[in-house]
Amino acid sequence: MAEGQCIERFKSQPRLPGFAIPRRYDLFLRPDLSSCRFAGSVQIVVDVVDDTRFLILNAADLAIDGGSVWFRNPSSSKEVRPSEVVLVEADEILVLRFDEFLPRGSGVLGIGFQGTLNDKMKGFYRSVYEHNGEKKNMAVTQFEPADARRCFPCWDEPAFKATFKMTLEVPSDTMALSNMPVMEEKLDGLVKTLSFQESPIMSTYLVALVIGLFDYVEASTSDGIKVRVYCQVGKSSQGKFALDVAVKTLDLYKKYFAVPYSLPKLDMVAIPDFAAGAMENYGLVTYRETALLFDDRHSAASNRQRVAVVVAHELAHQWFGNLVTMEWWTHLWLNEGFATWVSYLATDSLFPEWKVWTQFLDETTMGLRLDALAESHPIEVDINHASEIDEIFDAISYKKGASVIRMLQSYLGAECFQRSLASYIKKFACSNAKTEDLWAVLEEESGEPVKMLMNSWTKQKGYPVVSAKVNNGNLQLEQTQFLSSGCEGNGQWIVPITLCCGSYASQKKFLLKTKSEKLDVPELFNPENQKISGSVWIKFNVDQAGFYRVKYDDELAAGLRHAIEANQLSPTDRFGVLDDSFALCLACKQTLSSLLSLMASFSQEDEYTVLSQMIAISYKIISTAADATPELLADIKQFLINLLWHSTEKVGWDPKSNEGHLDAMLRGELLTSLAELGHDITIKEAVRRFYAFLDDRNTSLLPPDIRKAAYVAVLQTVNSSNKLGYESLLRVYRETDLSQEKGRILSALASGSDPAVVLDALNFLLSSEVRNQDAVYGLAGISKEGRDVAWVWLKENWDHISKTWGSGFLITRFISSIVSPFNSDEKANEIEEFFASRTKPSIARTVKQSIERVRNNAKWVKSIRSERSLGDVVKELANRKL
Repeated sequence: MAEGQCIERFKSQPRLPGFAIPRRYDLFLRPDLSSCRFAGSVQIVVDVVDDTRFLILNAADLAIDGGSVWFRNPSSSKEVRPSEVVLVEADEILVLRFDEFLPRGSGVLGIGFQGTLNDKMKGFYRSVYEHNGEKKNMAVTQFEPADARRCFPCWDEPAFKATFKMTLEVPSDTMALSNMPVMEEKLDGLVKTLSFQESPIMSTYLVALVIGLFDYVEASTSDGIKVRVYCQVGKSSQGKFALDVAVKTLDLYKKYFAVPYSLPKLDMVAIPDFAAGAMENYGLVTYRETALLFDDRHSAASNRQRVAVVVAHELAHQWFGNLVTMEWWTHLWLNEGFATWVSYLATDSLFPEWKVWTQFLDETTMGLRLDALAESHPIEVDINHASEIDEIFDAISYKKGASVIRMLQSYLGAECFQRSLASYIKKFACSNAKTEDLWAVLEEESGEPVKMLMNSWTKQKGYPVVSAKVNNGNLQLEQTQFLSSGCEGNGQWIVPITLCCGSYASQKKFLLKTKSEKLDVPELFNPENQKISGSVWIKFNVDQAGFYRVKYDDELAAGLRHAIEANQLSPTDRFGVLDDSFALCLACKQTLSSLLSLMASFSQEDEYTVLSQMIAISYKIISTAADATPELLADIKQFLINLLWHSTEKVGWDPKSNEGHLDAMLRGELLTSLAELGHDITIKEAVRRFYAFLDDRNTSLLPPDIRKAAYVAVLQTVNSSNKLGYESLLRVYRETDLSQEKGRILSALASGSDPAVVLDALNFLLSSEVRNQDAVYGLAGISKEGRDVAWVWLKENWDHISKTWGSGFLITRFISSIVSPFNSDEKANEIEEFFASRTKPSIARTVKQSIERVRNNAKWVKSIRSERSLGDVVKELANRKL
């Protein structure tokens, strides 16, 4: 069989061949933090399970010394040297060719190598920090999805699980951390050698190392697991909140999964340069500073919530991902969808007053938005090359994944679902699983046809919109695939339908398995009033537990408007009615007039998540109306200001002694939105408070929750001839060492109305003053007036941006943030032409999705322009006392 094997046959393959399987890695690394180089050697115990003269493993950006490569069979002391050692950079593989067949059974492969501590935030890389005023390098790993190969040669696929024995030679004044505790330390002058305990079986992407100077805080779980939070020297107090969350969360997951945490310790480390939010390395979780540290004086309530949710997400992975690992990246959603869903479960248990299950709808909405594109992808997506993996760490894997899990849990019931998950974890612990494995366990425990139900949600892209009409006491339902373009797709789903009528006491559940269905449900209607109007209403998708949209006929929609005004719907259902209407409006299936009229029903709204969504919708309406109907822009803005003013007056500028977490978050979002809408009174007061803050950073006039609002307001007063506000913001940026503060400032910097100032802000993002990880913060807030200058800037700087960020997922943010807001077909054509010769596999999907969004926006602009009664509706709403 192996006679015909040659190096060419191993090229351009999506996966490594299976004729040798790694069992144990004995890895030695010697990083030089000054020269940013490292040297190492690895001995890998492998099982040769097929006749072969080749060993094929992964390696990238490494120098392999051919003379250092050997293979030894335990039954013989003789070392066999390969006749060829070939690094195929395009496929990131190392091909070792031997003259004779390798004996079947266990053997040891030895390889020596060297590499560079890169600045790309992937593989084995360097992060820069300051200690006593001096800049220093720390060495950090980030191996997910496929970058362990940049640190040491290995079988770098999730299914090749093995144990790892780490040895490090590092400067004696540094701390060195790995997945397991230190077993032995030997000091030799300026260097020390650390040997770590052997790890349990795990995938290469979960191996981790961190070497630098740190402070830490520590605590223990109820069963003695030591938990530490490491951060830069002098910041240890900022780790206390995350530490408390981690200890409680480990105890909670132990009960929920009915399996204890499987390692002797858990370290969580704040890394100054970190591309993602966090990474769930087994026993050594790494984070951006903003996702782990919380400063009591200068962090906002939203920062506190982000820390809690991210910590809960990463610790969920210690079971879902680390203990039980996806078999291949096609099943990434098993990791990320579940960790996202479970993180809300944990956060809700620890902080019930935050109402995070209502806030979970933000996750669902992000999934629905992306999945309404023709260029979306199924939850389970084929991966044919390592370069394609980064792009699927997106709202489909995380947000849609978590949402369909919530839908399934709602259908099966919480108790049955928890019992099934515990069985799944026990059955597949220390091994790998596919999506079908989870369905099989859930089906066995519940007796429900889980696989049949869920295949329609994971194996095809998109989701349905269920159209509901009432006719003589009958409900007529029809499902079609929802697309933002307004076109109809050809997908069909098994949809768990829930509905209630008039009150939540009267509910019905069933599976919609066909294209359409007619229901005779008089028992749901008030027998004295069969007509669905006034005080009687029908709401589908109760509590928005299902991943689908609902389009109501005029009669049903009117009933829901009355129910909202009478405060008869739950916050989740109010959110759902609003968001479905907005999505249908974007897809040109409803008029902007009808959306604005519905929004007027929310004038007394006081729920944080609903108002936050209304603010997001307002931004999109203003951005589009500025091009579609500029003559109506002032009146639309006035209506939206009036709509938000009731809640703004209620929360005010200053925190109240008895207010809750959500009040603080709401205050910041409301004031920011009024500043963006150009509300003069808000802008003047925000500017006054900002300059008081500039003089005294501890003033009570500008608490962290309203700083973003003040920064945005200040930018509204800036132009090319008066840049005082812009320069003052840069001063605050330069003087703070809090990552969250820097992020707030960057997110506001390009929000002004003068294109020249926006260009200054964009150029600042590329300066040495902004860490590469943080540049994307500044792209999210680009104003409508700065849109064209941002596109020119992207084109002119593309080579630099591509070189600096092109090896990771952050480059996709540059594209989507700058491209997606445009709304003309001409601009879509221009964008398409620019990227035609610049698209690589790692950005191909993002480019297509962004161009599709532009074309959809263009359709919406045309639709709005064709609304004859819009002017009258807007004028009436702007003058209405809400």
